Amino acid sequence: MNKKKFTYKKSGVNIDVADNFINFISNVSSKKKGKKKFSNIGGFGSVTDIPLGINQPKIVACTDGVGTKIEIANTLNKYDTIGIDLVAMSVNDLIVQGAKPILFLDYISINKIELKKLKSIIKGIIKGCKLSSCELVGGETAEMPGTYEKGKFDIAGFAVGIVDKDKILIKNKIKENNLILAIPSSGLHSNGFSLIRYLIQQKKINIKKNNFLKSELLKPTKIYVDEVLKLIQKNLIKGCANITGGGLADNIKRIIPDKFVADIDLNKIKTLSIFKWLKKNGISEKEMLKTFNCGVGFCLIINPEDFKKVTRYFSKNYKPYVIGKISKGNNKVKLNGSINWS
Repeated sequence: MNKKKFTYKKSGVNIDVADNFINFISNVSSKKKGKKKFSNIGGFGSVTDIPLGINQPKIVACTDGVGTKIEIANTLNKYDTIGIDLVAMSVNDLIVQGAKPILFLDYISINKIELKKLKSIIKGIIKGCKLSSCELVGGETAEMPGTYEKGKFDIAGFAVGIVDKDKILIKNKIKENNLILAIPSSGLHSNGFSLIRYLIQQKKINIKKNNFLKSELLKPTKIYVDEVLKLIQKNLIKGCANITGGGLADNIKRIIPDKFVADIDLNKIKTLSIFKWLKKNGISEKEMLKTFNCGVGFCLIINPEDFKKVTRYFSKNYKPYVIGKISKGNNKVKLNGSINWS
């Protein structure tokens, strides 16, 4: 009697392809200057040095994904930027605490391993790690037929940073009359894509044929690590906030001390064309402010006298500008005026 042979490969999981992908990651992640003390890719765990010169090191950890932005990548068959987004979403949160990112791990779950797609994602992750001066030390790729539909996948990232105890940005450093600065975003970053996709669906827009949306929807999230860490080393920041899901108000209020309010003038916000397009196409200002960064990717709270010093650390496209100040009050955040959407 012939017995049917059951194999992992027949169930939809190909370990040989997964091994080839691991070898690819190991090769591309090791192509950099200097000698690596540890070789982590492909092992069971990752080993990393703690940076020297930190007297009282504290560990800060963050994790995040890129949400349904991956569906835009699938539609446009373009995967070279969402890896940058993945790194950015975690490391931009780390620096809010004053931490220097030192390592990053990724998790990719997919219906079936497609090497071309995954290689493109990984190259983006490696670029994001380079931009944030941290190391891709490992991760996991899970082939999950039956859980994901054909062509579908998800990605998540995990970052660890180190900060000296005396450099941690805590709420009590923020005082009355401190300035609130907006650092421009590169675009949508990685928030609000379920709403964007719903709008596109309702208006029957073919984004493959819309050059403006093709250009805007997959712009990678700006990584603020280099500039912000330099400011922290110079003691030029009292507090900062990464403007992600929840928009300006929800993220700023997380760092405001009791009995103070972030008094923000919306008229001063310099928004971007993609947000003007969304507003024009039927999203209310209230919803825009609640869901998107509206052109403000990151906020700094500083002493007024340090403004000129702070702006010197940023390139032309990301120069911080004043959008408000810290006042006494109990509202945490007060939004005044309206963004100029014209």
